[in-house]
Amino acid sequence: MLRTIAQAVDGLVVKAVKTWDMFQPGDRVLLGASGGKDSAVLAHDLAMKKAQGRLDADILAVHVRTDLSPDAFSPGLADAYRSWGLPLHTLDVPVIGRLKPGRSMNCYWCSTQRRTELIRYAMDHGYTAVVLGHHLDDVLETLFMNMLRKGELSTMPPVLRYRKYPLRVLRPLYLVEERQIEELATALGIASSTCTCGYNDHSERDRVRERVELLTRGSRAAKLNIVESLRHINAEYLP
Repeated sequence: MLRTIAQAVDGLVVKAVKTWDMFQPGDRVLLGASGGKDSAVLAHDLAMKKAQGRLDADILAVHVRTDLSPDAFSPGLADAYRSWGLPLHTLDVPVIGRLKPGRSMNCYWCSTQRRTELIRYAMDHGYTAVVLGHHLDDVLETLFMNMLRKGELSTMPPVLRYRKYPLRVLRPLYLVEERQIEELATALGIASSTCTCGYNDHSERDRVRERVELLTRGSRAAKLNIVESLRHINAEYLP
C-alpha cells in the first residue's frame, strides 16, 4: 500500500515539477512545515527524491510556531522529518500579539504572518525557493472562493516568481488530491502525528469545498479539467 500510493504521489509531483519547470539545479529550498499532513507528505516526497539523486537541491524545513497553536508540530512528526534526512528549524511568531487594536483574529491574518516570516527567513539566509504544501483541492477551492467573493478569476499559481527579489514560491503538490495525501500520510504512519490548528474560521472554505465536490462528483478528471481550463483561455468567448 505504501509503495503504491507513494509512487502515485511521486509521479504527480514529477509531472507538476516538469510542467511548470519548478526546480533549478543547485536550488536552496525552504519547505514550509506547518505540522499538518500536506506539508509532511511534501517533505517526505522531496526528501526521497533528494536521497535518490532525482532532486539537486538543499532542503531545510521551517516550522513557524505561533502563540495561537504552540503545539502544532508534534514530537513524533519531528522524528519523522529527521528520519527522512530533513533538518527542521522553528521560528516563533506572535500572530495574536501582532493584531492591531480593534482587529479580530482570522485565518487569513495568521497565514499571511506565517508566510511573511518564511519569505523573510528565506531571503535573509540565501534560499532561492519556498515550497508549500497546497494541493489540487486547495487550488480549486481558492479559485471558486475568488470567483464567488471577489468576482475575480484567480487562484494559487504553481510557481510564483517575485519581481522585487530572486525568490520563487513553488507548490509541487499542485496535481495531488487531498485524499491521496491522506492515504499516504496513513501509509507512512504519520497521520496521527499531524496536527490541525485549534483555531478554525474556515466556514466559507468548507462551504466552497462542498460545492466543488458536488460540481465534480469527486472526479479527478473533472478537477484536472477545471485547472487545465485556466491554461486555455478563449478570450473571444468571454465578456
